[in-house]
Amino acid sequence: MADGPQPAIPPDQLNGFDPRGNDMKATIERATLLKCLSHVQSVVERRNTIPILSNVLIEATADGGIRLMATDLDLQIVETVEAKVEQAGSTTVSAHTLFDIARKLPEGSEVELHAADGKMQVNAGRARFNLATLPRDDFPVIAEGELPTSFELPGATLRQIIDKTRFAISTEETRYYLNGIFLHVTDEAQPVLKAAATDGHRLARVTVPRPDGAAGMPDVIIPRKCVAELRKLLDEVDGSIEISLSATKIRFGLGSAILTSKLIDGTFPDYSRVIPTGNDKILRIDPKSFMEGVDRVATIASEKTRAVKMTLDRDRITLSVTSPENGTAAEEVPGDYSAPGFEIGFNARYLMDILAQIEGDAVEVHLADAAAPTLIRENDKAAALYVLMPMRV
Repeated sequence: MADGPQPAIPPDQLNGFDPRGNDMKATIERATLLKCLSHVQSVVERRNTIPILSNVLIEATADGGIRLMATDLDLQIVETVEAKVEQAGSTTVSAHTLFDIARKLPEGSEVELHAADGKMQVNAGRARFNLATLPRDDFPVIAEGELPTSFELPGATLRQIIDKTRFAISTEETRYYLNGIFLHVTDEAQPVLKAAATDGHRLARVTVPRPDGAAGMPDVIIPRKCVAELRKLLDEVDGSIEISLSATKIRFGLGSAILTSKLIDGTFPDYSRVIPTGNDKILRIDPKSFMEGVDRVATIASEKTRAVKMTLDRDRITLSVTSPENGTAAEEVPGDYSAPGFEIGFNARYLMDILAQIEGDAVEVHLADAAAPTLIRENDKAAALYVLMPMRV
C-alpha cells in the first residue's frame, strides 16, 4: 500500500511561507471553501487507524491563496483557491468535520480560519467553532518521483472513457488487477489509446486517437477509487486535462485541482482474446426499447441469478423470465434479425448496464451460440465496444 509517510511538501514548493510556522490566519468565501472541501474530503476514508489521515492539510500562502490537501496514502488531492491571507502558515484539521461545518454555514458568509496553539478557530457570522488540530509536519505526501509520460486529453474524451467502461470494473478484491481501468497504447491502422475494464462477466473497451506525448507510455491500471474521484472533478472542468504518469503513479491536472494516485501493481489480462471476431448472427435493435423490455421482464427474476432468456426468430425477439418463486414473464420486442433462430440467456443487470451506454437509436448485437461471448456495439465506427458472457437459462 503505502511507501511510508513522506516528508511534507518541500520548502521550495511552499510559495513563500515558512513550513515551521503552524499559526495561520485567512478569510475565504464560504462557497469557495465548501466546493473545495467537497472535493478533498471525499478522498478521506471515514474510518482511519492513522489519525492524521482523517485530516485535511490547510496551507495559507503569502501570495493570497489557500491550498487544501487530503490523502489515503494511495490517492491524493491538492486544490488551490483564492483567499485573503493575513498570516501565512499551515495546520491540519478533521476533513469531514470542517466540510460539515462549511455546509451548514450561512450562504454568502465569509469564513475566517485562524490556527494557533494547536487549535483552529472557524468563525462565520455569529458562529464560532474551535477545532482540534494535528501538526502539519506529520501529514504524509505521496512522493511522485519521475513521471516521464505527459499528454493532454480533452475533458469530454476522458469523461467518455470513464463513463463507458467503469461499470465493468470488478469489485472482487481477490482479483485486484481487475479493480480499475486498464489504459494502454497500441499501433493499429492509426496509433490509438485504449481503455478497458472487465469483471470476467462483461468487458467494456473504448478506443480514442493516441494523444501527442503518449507514445511509448507504460500499460497502467487506474484504481477504482481514483476513477470515481476523477469523474466527480471532471464535471467542473472545461478544456483539456493534463495527464502525467510513470509505471507506478499517475497525476491529473484539473485546473485548480491536482489528483495523484498510485497505480495497481499487477498485470491486466490479455482481454483481446475474449473479443469475438466471427459472431455472424446479427441483431439490430433499438437500445432503449430493448433495455426497457429487459427491465420489465426482469422484475420477477430471482435476485441471485437475474437471468433473462432471449429467444430469437426472424425479426421477432422474445424476452422471458421463469422464476420458481414468482412465476413467469414474457415480452416481445421489435428487432431486425434474419439469421437462424436460437435461445440465449443473459444477466439482466449486466445487459442493461451495457445498453445504458449506447447513445444512438440502434445497437448491433453480434451472436454466435448460446455458450459463446456476445459482442455489442453501436456500429463498426463506434469508439466503444462491449462483450457479454451468456448465462445458462
